[in-house]
Amino acid sequence: MNDTRLTMLADRVRAMVRRPENHGPWYRITNADPVRAEVFIYGPIDTYDVSANDFVQQLHSITAKSIDLHINSPGGLVFDGVAIYSALKNHPATVDVTVDGIAASAASFVAMAGDSIAIEKPAKMMIHDAGGIVLGNAADMRQMADLLDELSNTIAEIYADRAGGPVATWRASMKAETWYSASEAVKVGLADRVANDGKASPDNRRSQQIRARAQVTLRG
Repeated sequence: MNDTRLTMLADRVRAMVRRPENHGPWYRITNADPVRAEVFIYGPIDTYDVSANDFVQQLHSITAKSIDLHINSPGGLVFDGVAIYSALKNHPATVDVTVDGIAASAASFVAMAGDSIAIEKPAKMMIHDAGGIVLGNAADMRQMADLLDELSNTIAEIYADRAGGPVATWRASMKAETWYSASEAVKVGLADRVANDGKASPDNRRSQQIRARAQVTLRG
């Protein structure tokens, strides 16, 4: 890998995980009552403020029967994403995911933990191979390359488990860094439905409006 490629990769990683000072945690949990809890992953998944360990500990404290997980994240650290995905999959609650803005990189496979996955019509999903930076000799570089291939194959298996299709096909899409619109995400199986679709029938739109007003009223 030449210096130009290394610099591009480093800049890309920094753009995905760096945030300005005085920022808050990348997640929050609200309305954690016995019936339904709301969890928001709204930012890069990193360790600047809190780690996956903090997230998982709070997740385990949720006793609600259902979790509404909202995602608007460019992704971040792969192993933290894997830990969050595993914790959500193993939680006894039903997990209903909504991609509100973007679910990219690690956030895209976190979304796959949902028992149901909705994506807002203007939202996007993006999948790509795992990336990393290593300093060392040729052996170190080869070891990192092997690790990244292993990680990427593991992530491809997550997409295949949720959406179907061969792992190799998902890996090929990851290598190409593939972006999906809401309808495309549903078409390939990364989501179950497009939320708030303007093409929905009048009856469905009316039902959505009633539910939205009810939620506003309940939240005061």
